[in-house]
Amino acid sequence: MRSRDGANEMTRGPTLSRRLVLGGALLVPRLVRAAEPVRLGLLRTLSPAPFYLAQERGYFRDEGLEVAFRFFEAAQPIAAAAVSGDIDIGVTALTGGFFNLAEKGVLKVIGGGLHEERGYEGSAILVSNKAFDAGLTSLDKLPGHSFAITQYGSSFHYMLGRIAQAKDFALSRVTLRPVQQISNMLAAVSSGQVDATIAIASQAKPAAAAGQAHIIAWAGDVVPYQITALFAATRFIAENAEQLHRFAQAYKRGVADYRAAFLRRDPQGRPVVDALTLAAVTDISHYVFTGDPQAKEKILAGVGYYDEGGALDVADVIDQLRWFRAQGLVKGDSDPASMIDTRFLPTR
Repeated sequence: MRSRDGANEMTRGPTLSRRLVLGGALLVPRLVRAAEPVRLGLLRTLSPAPFYLAQERGYFRDEGLEVAFRFFEAAQPIAAAAVSGDIDIGVTALTGGFFNLAEKGVLKVIGGGLHEERGYEGSAILVSNKAFDAGLTSLDKLPGHSFAITQYGSSFHYMLGRIAQAKDFALSRVTLRPVQQISNMLAAVSSGQVDATIAIASQAKPAAAAGQAHIIAWAGDVVPYQITALFAATRFIAENAEQLHRFAQAYKRGVADYRAAFLRRDPQGRPVVDALTLAAVTDISHYVFTGDPQAKEKILAGVGYYDEGGALDVADVIDQLRWFRAQGLVKGDSDPASMIDTRFLPTR
């Protein structure tokens, strides 16, 4: 038989010439079906760093699991892949596309990921040099300007909408420019094709340091929220609850290591960088900034916030759903609680 990845699902048992004879009986070792890997869909960015740590340090293996990473270019296709069965679990931002699928009962949020938090530089509002020089130096000046997002209904669309609410201007006063991929958002601002966008710190800080753009604010200081979350198809949860509990245990160990490496502060409030930090940087660099001589600096510059234990901000997930519904981007009126399963990870 063949597995989902094309590998043979049967372990190689001893050949007939190696049959064992015990007490006069001929024993033929039974061929055992090998466990299929758990396929995790994610973006190749710094944001899922605790999963990189859990993989590199053998925490999934300790739980008897093989986890295969499947990388995507944007958030919404990850949700679709979970429903189609191309992946088993996803970790990325919650989008209008995700909630439309969850409304149908086929997806559930099962844990927290990266959280925009005050005092932590997670996602930056990045402005082109041209727009900055023309006066776009603060969030309240965004009306009348263009703004790059991946897609309508994306987390970037949502984040800008929340900023508009916080700064009391109509989102319709900003011209949205969907450019499909995160890399295109950054390129559009750096080249001056659009006036502004949102970029994670590991992308925004190098762009600003190179004089390609300006950071005018950090999203977490304006709209703290659950930026990424862990989710799975309802069918997969029902059939693999015990496996998911073991996956969650390994993930929590990865989060604990991440918090110890990056979220400690000294008495002056500065990040602590020590042997724990540098070891984590090395492990993470096997997945992002691979071979980049500036990998250490980029990783340290891009650290975001994770709640202890990978806890989920349930109230904020419900707020996100309400926002997407209010924009007409999510249809239906299902109970938000039906889209969340809190059996596997703690809540905030």
